[in-house]
Amino acid sequence: MISLTLIKVISALIFLGWMVVWIVLPMEIFKYTWIPNLSKTFNPTYIGGQGINLFFLTFPVMLISVLGCIYLHLKNKKESSLKSTTSSPQKHHLAILRRPLVVMGPLGVVTTMELVFLVMGIALVCWHFGHYYYVSVKHPYMMHKRAHQEKWQREFRSISLRLGYASNISWAFVFFPVIRLSSILPLVGLTSESSIKYHIWIGQVVMITSALHSAGFVIYWAIVNEMYEMLDWSKTHVSNLAGEISWVFLIAMWVTSFAYTRRKKFEVFFYTHQLYGLATFFYAVHIGVAWTMQILPGIFLFTLDRYLRYLQSRSHARLVSVRVLPCGTVEMTFSKTRGVRYNVTSNLFLSVPKISTLQWHPFTVSSNNNMEPDRLSIVFKTGGSWTTKLYKQLCSSSLDRLEASVEGPYGPASTSFLKHEALVLISGGSGITPFISIIREIIHQSNTEKGQVPNILLVCAFKHAVDLTMLDLLLPAESTPADLSNIKLEIQAYITQEDHPPAFDSQNNMIVQTKWFKPNPLDSPITPVLGHNSWLCLCFIIASSFILFLVLLGLVTQYHIFPIDKGTNKTYDFTIWVLWDTFLMCISIILISSIVFLLQKRKIALEEKQVMNVDVPTPVTSPGSWLCGGGGELESLPYQSLVQATQVHYGGRPNLQKILLECKEEDVGVMASGPRGLRHDVARVCSSCGETNLHFEYLSFNW
Repeated sequence: MISLTLIKVISALIFLGWMVVWIVLPMEIFKYTWIPNLSKTFNPTYIGGQGINLFFLTFPVMLISVLGCIYLHLKNKKESSLKSTTSSPQKHHLAILRRPLVVMGPLGVVTTMELVFLVMGIALVCWHFGHYYYVSVKHPYMMHKRAHQEKWQREFRSISLRLGYASNISWAFVFFPVIRLSSILPLVGLTSESSIKYHIWIGQVVMITSALHSAGFVIYWAIVNEMYEMLDWSKTHVSNLAGEISWVFLIAMWVTSFAYTRRKKFEVFFYTHQLYGLATFFYAVHIGVAWTMQILPGIFLFTLDRYLRYLQSRSHARLVSVRVLPCGTVEMTFSKTRGVRYNVTSNLFLSVPKISTLQWHPFTVSSNNNMEPDRLSIVFKTGGSWTTKLYKQLCSSSLDRLEASVEGPYGPASTSFLKHEALVLISGGSGITPFISIIREIIHQSNTEKGQVPNILLVCAFKHAVDLTMLDLLLPAESTPADLSNIKLEIQAYITQEDHPPAFDSQNNMIVQTKWFKPNPLDSPITPVLGHNSWLCLCFIIASSFILFLVLLGLVTQYHIFPIDKGTNKTYDFTIWVLWDTFLMCISIILISSIVFLLQKRKIALEEKQVMNVDVPTPVTSPGSWLCGGGGELESLPYQSLVQATQVHYGGRPNLQKILLECKEEDVGVMASGPRGLRHDVARVCSSCGETNLHFEYLSFNW
């Protein structure tokens, strides 16, 4: 406990120091007093003018990421060694800050803590803009070059320039929320999936400030008749053309990233968003190496994460079976090694080259790591062109193998839902998927541990009665028979577009189709990308690749760049210098990551041996048929218990406020998954009512 707390305290202090540097960065004392003194400390023959930013703005974040890896390794080791004991209601520290405060249109559900950090972030950007502008006005050392221009023209140019400076701080943060194998996000209880909205927020600031900066300069050049400056690619200072190219890519990403395009035309959003690499590169060329060092940590860690994802996706995952429900929902089950461990609400990214060689789609993991140690399942329902094509592929009678690659699973480092006295899970349609793994985990805990588990109220809304068959997924297809007698489970199902149970032939309409695939030598089980001790391996990769980068950067600077930059009285080409830094960063990451990945892959291959079940079970009647008036026999006791726990309501929607206010337990965790409007309605109820026992657990289950 002491070591974990100490690591978090040290990380917090380093982060605060890093933020102090960001605050003083635009100040007059930093530019005109500290930098001259620090420049004498950092030998320019070794690291160059980028050394100050490298030390004060890059090194602290890399150190935090290393400490985060150590923290997560020790935490996992501690949790695995502890036995569960009888739990009791716990105090929720800072619970009031985590309650939904407002539901604000494009911002979505915003807690008090998120609103505080949002205001602080905007204030920091405004501080940078305001103080950079103040310093430029107080020290107009470049204004003499434009003495022939009117004062308002010079000030207009200065404002446009300082907007670019303010944009740089947003660039420094924009990559962190989308690093999937991140050791920094779990330190504050976040995952890359739940942090997507922060990426969107920061991205909006990047786009707005960059657009104002670029448009301002274009207007300024038009006013002073210097439009030729748009084509300037200087070798000795900022490249205007590189900045404009980056701006064009950013605009393309921006206009296709709004909610409508993401949901209705995902392919357009996905492909245009891949321009981020070019946009970032040309932006780095535009600002030069010294300023690039301010945003390097996010770029470095994201590049490392992206390469590790690439390594994992090179092998094809072994598909064990698919289970097609009468409602058209499909459960895909993959083989995995026991070294792949994940928590509930984790997600897996799937690529099927036969459908699209470039597209990756996220799916919530529905299986439970404890109940199914050698299986990993995901569930989807057709909604777009990609999932429709996948559904047709899986239902094809001629399919005997599906070539698929995966990335992940990624998820929270730990879960806290078991700490509640009761859980209210509210879902709409296929939004029930994340709750499948939660309920399976509670079933497992109730059957194997002595600790008390929370009571569960599952409120699910479906459009049609046949969708009730999705409740079948609450129990795994094959595992040790689950005993539901040890948990208090209540399911309230609402059919919104039908007034009464439909009449149908249960023999024909309510059959669960299960297809099993024989093992193929071209496929392999899903394995942990960095082995059993993945956090320690990631710690080694981050530290070693960054140290190698610094060594290579020092050698190139001392023996190649500095002799030209200073020895020949010439300024080293800005673009080539950025190319050097980019190349050295990539080569360091690729070299170290590849070595560790190959060593771990060989070790896993020697340790793990999978035994595959290739029997083909006979299709069975869906328990969902009982819930909507069908016939058939249910010989399985768990399925009988599931039916008895379910109450179906036709022709209406759940009264969320009434349901939540009727929860009288002292500690109630509330989760919502499904359509955006449903999640916002649940958040509004939890934030507006005066009940203090309702704790809204915000988990982002979709983009």
